[in-house]
Amino acid sequence: MSSRGSGSRSNGSLPQTKICQFKLVLLGDMAVGKSSLVLRFVKGQFDEFQETTIGAAFLAQSVCLDDTTVKFEIWDTAGQERYHSLAPMYYRGAQAAIVVFDITKPETFERAKAWVKELQRQASPNIVIALAGNKADLAEKRLVEYEEAQTYAEDTSLLFMETSAKTAMNVNELFLAIAKKMPKTDTQNPTHAARHRGVNLQHPDAHSSRACCGGN
Repeated sequence: MSSRGSGSRSNGSLPQTKICQFKLVLLGDMAVGKSSLVLRFVKGQFDEFQETTIGAAFLAQSVCLDDTTVKFEIWDTAGQERYHSLAPMYYRGAQAAIVVFDITKPETFERAKAWVKELQRQASPNIVIALAGNKADLAEKRLVEYEEAQTYAEDTSLLFMETSAKTAMNVNELFLAIAKKMPKTDTQNPTHAARHRGVNLQHPDAHSSRACCGGN
């Protein structure tokens, strides 16, 4: 659907497309909506009765932005404490992480802070970390103020957005904001690409970028 920068094409030839991919992990307490955020981003769906994740789940989604196809390799981890010891296996080597909390449950915000500390101490030094205050559709039940989370994010150099998997508020925007933070890479150089997988983003429109990939 997207034709930006295509110009005239003879004999149906297509311009060369860069393909970039990176590993992203979701962390957070149980029932904060990690799986729902991923489901909304990958399939555009919301399930009111999302099953509890056991261990971890893997999903992938590609978005197209101008001449770049960006593939997210997404690991959605379980929030139960008994699975905590498995988390390093999933965030090891990740280039990005989304730490999720529920704006109606302050204890999940404190747990998110602990995850951020763990990532900053044990994950890749250059990992991009985003903080997601989920369930923004329940604003009338809010117990974590936006300003409090925003200040914490600024103090710890995190991306921050409030999201709602139910209404899709800021879901695509969150993933694309992370992608913008990834180092740009010359994907035509296999050695460089393998060492520095990155994204070359030139347009922030999530909907048009998803559509041009033609599927989930």
